Amino acid sequence: METPPRPPESPQAPQGGWEQPIVQQQPGWVGRPLASWGSRLAATLIDWLILFVPVAALIAIVIGVAVGSDTGAIVTTIVGFLLYLLVALVYAPVLMSRDGPRNGQTWGKQVLGIRVVRDGGEPMTFWYAALREIVVKGIAVSVASSIIPFIPWFLNYFWPLWDDQNRALHDMAVSTHVVQG
Repeated sequence: METPPRPPESPQAPQGGWEQPIVQQQPGWVGRPLASWGSRLAATLIDWLILFVPVAALIAIVIGVAVGSDTGAIVTTIVGFLLYLLVALVYAPVLMSRDGPRNGQTWGKQVLGIRVVRDGGEPMTFWYAALREIVVKGIAVSVASSIIPFIPWFLNYFWPLWDDQNRALHDMAVSTHVVQG
């Protein structure tokens, strides 16, 4: 077996065909460990429960008002629905845009110790979180589901199970990852 030529002792350019091997970047995520699909699911369920509690309270109020008057129940239902819609729309963007160590976390993600990070390393802002949560996860997936029922929702939420970077379709669309920590 022939041994490869040794590099020259001087700092000059190598001679005799010997070249320094070039380290090539491997494709994939370089950063904090990725969050598992299970932790992402659990965080989503916690967030849904947090949003459900006010709805349950609102339903109890509507039932209580409905006993007294039909007009009061209708007004309470409309106002309550609009308030719930407002809270549901701003919940994730407001929480995810917090400064400091909670940036990229909703309360569900905070409980599970995971966070959304932007691929470029920038912090999550309100508008970027709104793009991810409302426009892509909410509106785009809903529109696609109105054309092909249930399949876009299924693909979006289950995609991390077979993606090598544990990313959902909405993560790919807005260049984010969900990581531990």
